[in-house]
Parts: sequence; structure tokens; C-alpha cells
Amino acid sequence: MQNFAKLIAIARREAGAMQAEDVVQDALLVAIEQGRADLDDQANLRWLSGVVRHKARMSARAARRRRHRDGLWHEAGRAEPASPGAAPAEVLADLPKALRVVAALVLTGHNRREIAYLLNLPDTALRQRISALKRHVVAKGLAAPQELNGLHLDLAYGRIRDALLPALLRHGGSFASHDPDGHLFFVRPSQSGMPRQ
Repeated sequence: MQNFAKLIAIARREAGAMQAEDVVQDALLVAIEQGRADLDDQANLRWLSGVVRHKARMSARAARRRRHRDGLWHEAGRAEPASPGAAPAEVLADLPKALRVVAALVLTGHNRREIAYLLNLPDTALRQRISALKRHVVAKGLAAPQELNGLHLDLAYGRIRDALLPALLRHGGSFASHDPDGHLFFVRPSQSGMPRQ
């Protein structure tokens, strides 16, 4: 019980009282998974203290980013809409279905490789769709949408990219990316050969 209190104190110091217990519970789950659940062993306790500290700092960073994003949305709601740039609905309106799907993926920040994988398209077909999409946008006289604020978050993009490739290879994924908070995710082919639906 005394060791648990020490862990809570570490988490409270790093992440605040609201998050402390959740952080310690997550760290204890990691300890059980790693076979380090014996808190009487000082080596395990030191290791677990480091895990708690690391998880608490990650939790605090995520909370700061969330507050920052919420503040941006709040400010954007009060500000007058910017005149340059088209809304995604304008770009997607009256597009053929094949181009609408590509446009939606482009607007959500996917790159060529990810789009080709998700749509199961060869590179030539994807290039043709992107060219047709550009022609459509130019013909409508639209500028590129400015609502891609996910690209401007205060994240360590270099470190994220450095972590993606080894993790992608280790997990056998087709491609990897991250969410707005910087959490990595991987897309892999289905492990069963049978269709799921």
C-alpha cells in the first residue's frame, strides 16, 4: 500500500490529481503484462516508477494539446470566416463518386501511398484520379481548403516519423500514421483470408 501511495504521488506531481489514479492503473497493467507485478522487489518498483512518470507526462501533454485544440476551435467559432480557400463541401459537391472518395481522403491529410492502399488502386489509376480532381477544382475556380489545421499542431513530427518505420516493420503493417495527439497507428491486411462482411 505504501508503494502504491508513492506511485500516486509521482503521477500527481507529473499529471495532476485528476489523472493520477488512471495513470497508475495503466502503469500497473503494463507491469503485469511485463511480469513485473512484484512491488516488493526494488528493481520492479524503480522500473514501475519510471513507467508511471512517463505515462503521467504523456497524459499531461495530451491534456495540454486537447486544451489548446479546444481553444483554437473556440477562437475559430468567434472569428469571421476567412474568404480565401474553399470549404470541403464545395470541393466535394457534384464530383463523381470515385473522385469524391479521393478528394475526401486528400482533405483529411492522407498521402498518395495511403490513398492507393485504402482504395486498392494502382499508381496509374490514382494519378489519373488526382489529375481529374485538380482539373475539377481549377474549373470551379476554387482554392485549396485551409481547414487542414491538423498539420499545424505542436507535435514532434520528426520523432513520430522516426518511430513509424521501425514500428511499422515490426508489426507488419502496410502503412502507419498518427492521430492529432501523436498516437501512432498501423494499418495491416486482415489476418484471416475470409471477408469479414
